[in-house]
Amino acid sequence: MIKLEVAHNDFVKNLEADGKSKSTIIAYSKDIEQLTDFLSQEGIVLVSEIELSRLEKFMKKLANENYTPKSISRKTNAIRTFFKFLHNLGYVKDNVAAYLKHPKVDIKAPRILTKVEYRALRDAAKEDFRTYAMIEVLLQTGLTISELAEMELGYLDIKGETGTLFVPKRNNKEARNIPLNKAVIEALRKYLENERPMKEGTKNVFITKTGNPLLIRNIRSTLDRYFKLAGVENAKVNDLRHTFVAHHLAAGVNLLHLSRIAGHKRISTTERYLQYIEKVEVTEKTELGVL
Repeated sequence: MIKLEVAHNDFVKNLEADGKSKSTIIAYSKDIEQLTDFLSQEGIVLVSEIELSRLEKFMKKLANENYTPKSISRKTNAIRTFFKFLHNLGYVKDNVAAYLKHPKVDIKAPRILTKVEYRALRDAAKEDFRTYAMIEVLLQTGLTISELAEMELGYLDIKGETGTLFVPKRNNKEARNIPLNKAVIEALRKYLENERPMKEGTKNVFITKTGNPLLIRNIRSTLDRYFKLAGVENAKVNDLRHTFVAHHLAAGVNLLHLSRIAGHKRISTTERYLQYIEKVEVTEKTELGVL
């Protein structure tokens, strides 16, 4: 007989052991904590007492509290993952969460920067070597913001004007090597040689003046500021990743190869961009990368 609180703690430890990102662990932990608080108020103490009707009642409560369908869908994923963990360990006899339905979510078209926009972003940050390097890495490699934050010096293999970036396996994404072109290598060298503090024991590429790893929220706020300075409206950090994929598809890069470089779990994720590339100004393959 496992109590809700114990199951919650065990679940978080399992996520950590599986190498999930910090942001995923925090989000899932908060989602399950919200669920267990609700169940406790319903008089449920043990995980074996949880029925599908209770989970559906929780979802209805979220909808009544004006949570967006996207937020509810994410919480549905968290609960399904939680119950799969409970079922695999024998904490619950039946995986009732497997029958939990996602709300209908309208998928918005990705925000793809034009050539004018991403060049304006580069120009706005050209005097800030660290920010310029982050923009160039995101734009030319398709990294996620969490992968950028966790990027280490040892992952870089640069020889002259060519090189590769190793991205380790994480979040169920396979490890991958991403080719680096001359533009991103030059941006990294300017930052590493002129601006990055020399701190022993600091592995991360992007760090603060005191040598601490640059946090995701710091990266996001910095890039948001430069989007504004560049006059690029309604854009976020992840839109650089969208831009990377869309412009490479428009330039004729092989779909399967691009999917692997981007770290997409399914090729269908990459294929989704095909419907948006007609409006993309065709860019030379060397403009955003050497794929």
